[in-house]
Amino acid sequence: MATGENQRVGNEVTDLAPGWDNPEISELPIEGFRYTSVDFYEKEWNEMWTKVWLLLGRVSEMPSKGDYQVEEVGVESIIMVRQDDDSIRAFYNVCQHRGSRLTNNTQGHAEVFRCPYHSWEWSFDGTLLSVQDPEDFPRGNPCEELTLVELPCEVFAGFVWVNLDPDCKPLKEYLGPLWDEWLAYEIDDWSRVLKISTQVPCNWKVIQDNFCESYHLPTVHPQLADSHEENYAYTQFDMSDEGHNRMIMMGATLSRSMRGENPDLPVSLAERMKHWDLDPKDFDQRVYDVRLALQRKMRELGPSRGHTHYSNLRDSQLTDSHHYNLFPNCSLTFSADGVLLQRMRPDPLDPQSCLFDHWYYTKNTELADSATNIELTDTEGLHETVKYGEQSMGLIPDQDIAISVMQQLGLRSSGFKGGFLSSQESRIRRFHDVIDSYIK
Repeated sequence: MATGENQRVGNEVTDLAPGWDNPEISELPIEGFRYTSVDFYEKEWNEMWTKVWLLLGRVSEMPSKGDYQVEEVGVESIIMVRQDDDSIRAFYNVCQHRGSRLTNNTQGHAEVFRCPYHSWEWSFDGTLLSVQDPEDFPRGNPCEELTLVELPCEVFAGFVWVNLDPDCKPLKEYLGPLWDEWLAYEIDDWSRVLKISTQVPCNWKVIQDNFCESYHLPTVHPQLADSHEENYAYTQFDMSDEGHNRMIMMGATLSRSMRGENPDLPVSLAERMKHWDLDPKDFDQRVYDVRLALQRKMRELGPSRGHTHYSNLRDSQLTDSHHYNLFPNCSLTFSADGVLLQRMRPDPLDPQSCLFDHWYYTKNTELADSATNIELTDTEGLHETVKYGEQSMGLIPDQDIAISVMQQLGLRSSGFKGGFLSSQESRIRRFHDVIDSYIK
């Protein structure tokens, strides 16, 4: 559908966002080797992963100096640590003596990082403080020569971003239109209420491909038809020159194409209406009027209830899912008071495996379930890693991962000839075009 203009849907006019650049895309086939080949994996790592900004840590989880988080990306391990001046700096998690990892922890507090191999001690600012037998080094005391290797690091939207390229462009330039759109939500201090990870037997791009299209929703997620309009004709799709994608899907409504003209009001939507002082009985036989009524009530009551950021948002941002594919490996879905963050990281050895992270941050836990279909858990401050297939990650991620694993099996086949994409799947081709622009 066209972008950057209003569109009439039934009796309502949708509030569309200004369109993005929407660059031309290629018509090249997306062949199976991209998901299975070790050679292609190595090209991706050397030419793409080492040149892009990566969303890694969360500032609020490192409140005091010496607090740190460690994230793995491919073969690399990165320490992000709070400094004396309250800034966050990032270092490779490797001792400059003989290459040992400094820590196997994922987070913690340290006045010093002590190498477990020979007890070299490193300050959290990268300074080498002490070594065993400093007089025994022909080249002189290592403390006078060495520091930890630092990486470009910036903070934005409450997240810590790191780039493996010392000559990288600034983060704001890399994010392009995402910068101003995400600023509007004021998510810096939103609380994490869900953080779960699992190793998935598929290439990381299979999952990101899935998040780059809505064509699968009626088949894989039919339950979403009770809270979102799943018909692509009512959805806004955009692509940016920087490589990121956007999809805006109407929320607080039922899918007309799947639920008909006069469906019953779902319980979850009725509960959301009550929260905003709307009587569900007033909307008998006119369930499709709820979306605009909610927008008006949220606009009216939001500021007095602490939702000060509503003044930054368009009406559609109060009710509709704004879904972003952050290049290369994150998918973020914003509602008015929450953001679902899903991240894929390549396995360091196997191109047909990846680590999948499923996180949720929110301003208002009371609304999160009804507005986003997120099944909340009491996990503030915790990170749960589960074994794939043995424990649920939640209905929607379970559905996405199951279909991704099936697709990986098919992509191995010599019978797959590169796909046959619809227009609403154009963001997949754009995603691969951007990868190719790095490894051309």
